[in-house]
Amino acid sequence: MSNATLDGAPIALEDAYQHAARILACAKFPVVAGLGSDAAGVRAAILLAERLRGAYDHLACDDIFADLDVTRSFGMFVTTPNEARVRSDVVLLIGPGLTQHWPALFERLALDRPAYFNKDAPRKLIWLGPKRNEAKIEGIDIETLAATPQNLPFVLGALRARVGGRPINLDGATAKKVESCAQALKAARFGAVVWAAAALDGLTVEMLQGLVTELNATTRFTGTPIGARSGASGAVQVSGWMTGFPPRTGFGRGYPEHDPWRFDARRLVDSGEADAALWISAYDGEAPSWTREDLPLITLAPKGAGAKRGLYIEVGRPGETHDAVELAQETSSFVLRRATAPADTPSVADVIREIGARFSEDVPC
Repeated sequence: MSNATLDGAPIALEDAYQHAARILACAKFPVVAGLGSDAAGVRAAILLAERLRGAYDHLACDDIFADLDVTRSFGMFVTTPNEARVRSDVVLLIGPGLTQHWPALFERLALDRPAYFNKDAPRKLIWLGPKRNEAKIEGIDIETLAATPQNLPFVLGALRARVGGRPINLDGATAKKVESCAQALKAARFGAVVWAAAALDGLTVEMLQGLVTELNATTRFTGTPIGARSGASGAVQVSGWMTGFPPRTGFGRGYPEHDPWRFDARRLVDSGEADAALWISAYDGEAPSWTREDLPLITLAPKGAGAKRGLYIEVGRPGETHDAVELAQETSSFVLRRATAPADTPSVADVIREIGARFSEDVPC
C-alpha cells in the first residue's frame, strides 16, 4: 500500500491521485522530470508528457550528454562489458569512482580471463586517475597513472600523444610512466577502455575516443561506457524507440522535439516556463536541483524520501519491491529483474496510470 502526503501532511491515496490529476491537467506546460525508473515507468512518463503536451527530462541528463554528444558529433567505438570480459587482454580504466558507478566492475572485467590466456599471461589493468587507495584491490594487480580530476584531461592528452608518437612536456618520472602505459596499449591484442561519464566532461570523452580511434589503426581497441545513475541508459533507450530522441524532449507543438537547452527541466522550472512538475526518482529518492519553490510539484519516490513540499506519493523501488525490466550494465540489454523484497507498493507506471485515469473526470482548475 502506498502512502501520500501534501506539504508533509498525510493525505488519502485517492485524494492524492485526484490532486495530481488536477495539477497536471490545469498546467499549460508541465514538465515530467527525474525519470528515475524502470522501462515501464519511463514509458508511462513519456506517454504522460505527450498527453499533456509538456516536456520530459532525466535527472542525469548532464552525464548522459557527455557520452551522447560525442556519439552524435564525433562517433564512438563501444562494446558490451561481456564482450570486453571475454576478449580483452588490456583494460584502461579512466577517472575516479568507477566502482561506485558499477560495483561489479572488477568481478566482470578483472577476475575472469579470456579462454586463450594462461596463468602466466593475466589481463593487464591500467587505471588513469583513481582516487587514493581506490586501485588497491586484493588479488588484482593494477598499474596506476596518477591524475587529479582537474588534470586528468591533460594526462590523458599526454597518453594519447605518446600513443601517436608525439612529444610531451612532462617531468621525467611522469613521462616514463605515460610512455610505459602507451606501449602497453599499443601492444594489446584486444583492448578496452572503461569510463563513467559522470566523472568526465564531453571534451574528455571525445579525446578518449580519439585515443581509441588511433589505437585501432594498428590493433583492436574499443570502449565500455558505464551508464549514469537512476536508470539513465535505459531511459535513453526507451525514449529513443518511443520518440526517436533522448530525454530533454517536448511535445508543445503536438509532436516530439529534442533540444538539450530548451527542455532542460531545471531551466524550464527556474525560468517560469514550466507551470507544474512531476518528479520521478524511484531508485533513491534524489531531489530535484531547481530552486523555485512556488511551483506545483508532484513527487514519486520510495519510502523514506518523502517530499516536505508539494504532493508526495510513495512508489516502490524497481527490482526490489516489484519485478522490473531494466537495462543491464553487464550485457547492455534489457533484462527482467525479479523483486528481491516484494511489496504491494505501486510502481511508477501504476501511479501514473491511476493519475491519468482521472483526467477524464471533471477536474476544476
